[in-house]
Amino acid sequence: MVIETRPGRRQVHEVSRVRMVQGRSCAATGSSAVSLLFVARSGRPLFAMGRAWAMAACVIACLAAAPTTSLARVSATTTQDPVAAAHNRQQVDDAFARWAAGGSDFFAEVLSPDVVWTIEGSGPTAGTYRGLADFNARAVRPFVSRLRTPVRPVSRRLWADGDHVIINWVGEAVAMDGRPYRNHYAWIFRMERGKAVEVTAFLDLAPYEDVIRRIPAPGGEGVP
Repeated sequence: MVIETRPGRRQVHEVSRVRMVQGRSCAATGSSAVSLLFVARSGRPLFAMGRAWAMAACVIACLAAAPTTSLARVSATTTQDPVAAAHNRQQVDDAFARWAAGGSDFFAEVLSPDVVWTIEGSGPTAGTYRGLADFNARAVRPFVSRLRTPVRPVSRRLWADGDHVIINWVGEAVAMDGRPYRNHYAWIFRMERGKAVEVTAFLDLAPYEDVIRRIPAPGGEGVP
């Protein structure tokens, strides 16, 4: 993996490391002033982002470059059961497929009622939401109520390691004012009994919060 800073200069202020199995590691700058472009082993760009996205992209890029038997160890409590890992990955992937095909129950299908969902980054939306009801009320409804068409996954990649599933996906929608919405996401699920009980979410909060600022809240708000 190559990490380049724009405009073409290497610049490292704070370095955060993600430990990998077999001693692999990758580093990402922690400066919010530096926009990073992560390039996979193929040489094709994944996406550009700021500080919160940098850590998520580092995880994804290292996973893509590593052998399938050397997935990132995202938690010390991860179970080493390949059957459970495959089941968790398939369950989440199937839910994404239904969502992409027009389904509207993704969160209810995948999330535990007591899920702890953390949106990384800075801004009004970043923070921790405790419980599905809290997440829907404060993060989901204020956004989707301002959309003409709901967010749908248009591409996705998934990795599983024991009870963790990592999803790198792209979502698209159309806002009420007719302007397109597109965002890149990286979600890390910790699964228990078929449901995600902990989620860490990375996304570009600027376009998300721009929709909320730009469009007045309608009378009714519904979960996609």
